[in-house]
Parts: sequence; structure tokens; C-alpha cells
Amino acid sequence: MAAGEVSEVEITVKTVGPSRPIRLRVPSSIEVSELRRLIASELRFPVEQLKLVLRGRALRDGRDGSPVHIKLDNGDSLIAAVTPDLPAKHIREGYDDDEDDDLKLQIPQSTSWWKRKLFDFLHDTMRLPDILLMAIFSISLKAWIATILWFALAPVAYRWDLGPLYILATGFSIILLNLGKRQHGDLSAYSIFNEDFRELPGTLNADRLDRDIRAGQF
Repeated sequence: MAAGEVSEVEITVKTVGPSRPIRLRVPSSIEVSELRRLIASELRFPVEQLKLVLRGRALRDGRDGSPVHIKLDNGDSLIAAVTPDLPAKHIREGYDDDEDDDLKLQIPQSTSWWKRKLFDFLHDTMRLPDILLMAIFSISLKAWIATILWFALAPVAYRWDLGPLYILATGFSIILLNLGKRQHGDLSAYSIFNEDFRELPGTLNADRLDRDIRAGQF
């Protein structure tokens, strides 16, 4: 190779879509803008919207417009993609006003002042994500008080060697508190709680097993 001669390498350019990859011979040391122009010319893509990815990293020009040089090796593969056009201004404004607001977590106007203050502090000052704020504000005040009391009493139960009993009592309490109330005329899943021990349709019991066996269904 003569002195001052720039070596060339062969690279593979893959596009997002069903198109087949292409091979190009380019200088081993090249500016990002020049590489983008060559690939855009070959693929007939708009150079302003062409994005290139090399070794998992997006290739960008300098922030102040200064050229950025990259070193290419023989056999390197690049991914080329065209960014879609932005919608019209009035469409973007309508989207920002309507769609973005719908995706953001909002608390009702009827919420008490202290909840609104707490929400503003966690959202604006602490910068908590919306999904975490949603989990926090979806739990009622009574549930938060019960949770705090449970964690406060847990060390006491552990100190008195009542840890397993404390956990069992917690489980039974959760079950009992979430049983709900049956409306008049509703049947319980447990026939013992129903008038005349009525069972729900489809209940599997010994009588049904005996009837199925006699009918030859087993």
C-alpha cells in the first residue's frame, strides 16, 4: 500500500424490514456524516432521517456540528433505519394536550388537600414514577394504617416468640376481613351456611360421585 493511501473495508448494511442486506466498500476511517450520505445514496433513503447503528451504538454527529470519525473493520455490520416524519403541528399539539394527559397519573379534584400536597411532593420533588404513585394512592388510608401497625407490632411478636402465631393470625384476619357480605337470597359456596343445606349447581360431592359411577361415567 502506498504512503497516504486510505485502506478500504467491506461492510454490510442491514435495513429494518424485508429488504436484503447490501455490501459496500468504504474507507476504514470515515466521518459519520459521510458514511450516512453514502448509505443514503445507495439505499435511496432521505439522509436527514437516516439513523445508523454500529456494534449496538447509534452513530451521531458532534453536538456542535463538528465531524465525528469512526474506525470500521472489514466485515462490520450496520443497521440503517429511517425515522418517521413528525405529524403536522396541529396534530402534535392535539396529541400533547389529549393523549399525553390521559397517560399521566392524575388524582380527582375531590381529593382532600393533604393528599394533593403529598402527591405534589412525591411527583414533583421526589420524582417518583407514575406506576409507584398509582400503587401508593390506590391503597386506602385504613390499609396504610393497618400496614404500619403490622410492621410496628411484628418486632414485639418476634421478641415474645410469637412470630408464627402472629403470621397465622394475620392470614386469618385478611381472610375474614375480605369475606364481604352476601345479599339476601345469595347462596354461599359452603352448603352448611345455606338454608336447607342447599348446594351450588355443579358442586362435587359424594352423592354426585356415586351417581356418576353408577351411570358408568368413570
